[in-house]
Amino acid sequence: MLTKTKIYLSSPHMGGTEQKFVNQAFETNWIAPLGPNVDGFEDDLQNFFENKKNVAVLSSGTASIHTALQLLNVGKDDEVICQSFTFSASANPIIYQGAIPVFIDSEPDTWNMSPELLEIAIKDRIEKHKKPKAIIAVHLYGMPYKANEINEIARKYDISVIEDSAEALGSYYYNQPCGALSNMGILSFNGNKIITTSGGGALIVNNKELKDRAVFLSTQARDKAPHYEHSSIGHNYRLSNVLAGIGRGQMEVLEDRVDRRRKNYEFYKTNLNEFDSITFLDEPEGYFSNRWLTCMKTDSYEMREQIRQALLEEDIESRPLWKPMHLQPVFKHCLHFTNGVSEELFNKGLCLPSGSNLSQNDLDRILDIILKSPYL
Repeated sequence: MLTKTKIYLSSPHMGGTEQKFVNQAFETNWIAPLGPNVDGFEDDLQNFFENKKNVAVLSSGTASIHTALQLLNVGKDDEVICQSFTFSASANPIIYQGAIPVFIDSEPDTWNMSPELLEIAIKDRIEKHKKPKAIIAVHLYGMPYKANEINEIARKYDISVIEDSAEALGSYYYNQPCGALSNMGILSFNGNKIITTSGGGALIVNNKELKDRAVFLSTQARDKAPHYEHSSIGHNYRLSNVLAGIGRGQMEVLEDRVDRRRKNYEFYKTNLNEFDSITFLDEPEGYFSNRWLTCMKTDSYEMREQIRQALLEEDIESRPLWKPMHLQPVFKHCLHFTNGVSEELFNKGLCLPSGSNLSQNDLDRILDIILKSPYL
């Protein structure tokens, strides 16, 4: 009996040349967190950013945020402002450093950090406690945040911005690549991202000195000595040469992967735009999203859940939009500045299958199930 193939939300999509770089690592015995592929992958990324930035490839996007916080000397009881509408990996490294997250809600134009609430929060913390040490803003689902406004506020109060571009490689903000819009940026190459190294990430910084410091911290902070000498706390965060080889091959197909995901978005929007009960997030003028995930907002929680369950019954993976950090049990005691935007998106929003390897038959199958919804 024939069964339908499972459709994933966002699965890895190899381009074909990754194996060549991996084989080279095996043939030369560079099975370590250093080697030609690590150097080459960093060069590939720096070339992507037109060599205006320095890049250190690390074991994950989370490790990259953690290292960025270390570089900014964030420590115990410092406050770090963080976008609430995001994955927990944006916020967890704040806790690793013994610091305190302060969560900021979203604005409706991009679903990202509200500049208005950001400034309200900064003023409040300066008045009642002390100036926050850093800001973590996120390009959610590949949609750039309002970088000009947020950077202007950050400069006004002399606070560094960590640009979480885990979901936004290949997205642009007024022709500038996401990841290079602020003091520091991070990328993720997790298995579900626009390109993948299986597990991996990158830290994007302004100069080689910061990169060298990041590499030092990510390789257990070993001082120069014939023995193992440590004057700083480091971590085992460097990317392996084998996984970096996958990344080298993936960089060769990045443009195609962005194009395929944007076409997925256009397919869904074209075929569902006629229904008033479904809306999609459009790109503001000057914004270019890689459309890592296509997300739709429905009229109600009940409608969202009916569609999600109907897809699930047909072995099709979809997912509610991120549950805001200020609603997560682990962060329930944290200060937050909210306006209801992210809570509504969480209750009514759904991420649709968006992989660059989806076939037309896959897309038609997904659409057919959505069109059968009694809420349309």
